[in-house]
Amino acid sequence: MEGFYIVLFVVQAVLAGYLESNNVARKESKHGDAPKDFVQFKNNYLLVYSMMMAGDWLQGPYVYALYEHYGFGRGDIGRLFIAGFGSSMIFGTIVGSLADNHGRKRAALTYVVSYMLGCFTKHVNSFWVLFMGRVFCGVATSLLYSAFESWLVGEHFKRNYEADWLGGIFSQAVFLGNGLMAIVSGLFAHSLVETFALGPVAPFDAAALVLGIGGIIIFSTWSENYGDASHRNKNQQEIFKKAAGVIMADPKIALLGVMQALFEGSMYTFVFLWTPALSPNGEHIPHGMVFACFMVSCMVGSAFTGKLLSKSSTIPPEKYMQLVFGLASACLAVPVLFAGSDSSNMMSEGISWNGKIQLIAFCCFEGLVGIFWPSMMTLRSQYVPEDLRSTIINFFRIPLNLFVCVVLYNVSSLPLSAMFGMCSFFLLVCMVCQNRFANIVAQHKNDEPQSKDLLANAT
Repeated sequence: MEGFYIVLFVVQAVLAGYLESNNVARKESKHGDAPKDFVQFKNNYLLVYSMMMAGDWLQGPYVYALYEHYGFGRGDIGRLFIAGFGSSMIFGTIVGSLADNHGRKRAALTYVVSYMLGCFTKHVNSFWVLFMGRVFCGVATSLLYSAFESWLVGEHFKRNYEADWLGGIFSQAVFLGNGLMAIVSGLFAHSLVETFALGPVAPFDAAALVLGIGGIIIFSTWSENYGDASHRNKNQQEIFKKAAGVIMADPKIALLGVMQALFEGSMYTFVFLWTPALSPNGEHIPHGMVFACFMVSCMVGSAFTGKLLSKSSTIPPEKYMQLVFGLASACLAVPVLFAGSDSSNMMSEGISWNGKIQLIAFCCFEGLVGIFWPSMMTLRSQYVPEDLRSTIINFFRIPLNLFVCVVLYNVSSLPLSAMFGMCSFFLLVCMVCQNRFANIVAQHKNDEPQSKDLLANAT
């Protein structure tokens, strides 16, 4: 059965390499006259973002294992995970929104410090110390998915670079940070623990080191940028109120928030569900290899998005994301179809045929995740106002984190098929929202020339 995983990984790796090499060749031909400072700016951001994601991915495979190593049961471990998502929902929203008021560079450095503190707490076998570590990590997670994107978009336009170049940066950032770094970090963390026998805390020390080096690069090379300068003298409550008003007043922004919350909520839920789905009868599955397959799938999706977001593409993200959400819903509906199937005759020593089909569907879902990230980043760069960008992005994460906390609390009381069915339904809702979003955008574009004609006739 091992050959199945290897073939699946190699095929996707070759496809990802082919797509990304085409992206690079196309960018070199079209951006050959791009100013040197833009190339340096892009490479600097990609380096920093990759290091920040590496610091995150180094910890991922061993968080649960470390808590088990310290002797905590499933209930306590669940509470620690809920602490992280709850912290991201409450404290992360507040800290993340401060980026618009006090600077995105400062927010990025706060991410580094918060995550490093979270790493250091892993040395102490105490529930409440580890609990505080999860609080720090929750704050860091909110900053990771808001401060860096906000800094990039703000700095990009401050330097008067072409808006079309942002999509390419986003797709490369996801390819490197969410794909390649995940695989490399996972393998490196495995080597620290298994090969060098340094213990389950070693990956967290490595993460702190990587984050510290990245923080030095941010401190020494990044310039500061803010939201609207008029907000500098306002208190946080006034900024929250204005951000909420903007979301309520513009249906496009509200729809972006709904789609982000539902898709990412389904994605995080999938993280907790794929293992029991692939091994319902205790079949042995190589978790590391499956994780590598998922991440290279994400790389395929992000590399393909590089072409979708290029100037030569005739299909804007407002349109193709409808198909992405629909296909994602179909992928997570596959386990529902196998819920009643009898796999008792399958060998318990390896993945069943039902498991193989589900694994392929899960890889397709991860590929769509690779399309979702850069596409959603691009849409936010176009429709979320610059002055409140970080605040609004963190507002979007409130229902997301609440959703994940509820799922974590009830994950053992609901059947697997019901959980996957719920995620599939939410992704269908995303498709409906995206259709509505595309119609609103198209209507606004149609109204613009009519308004110009009316003004011309009036004069």
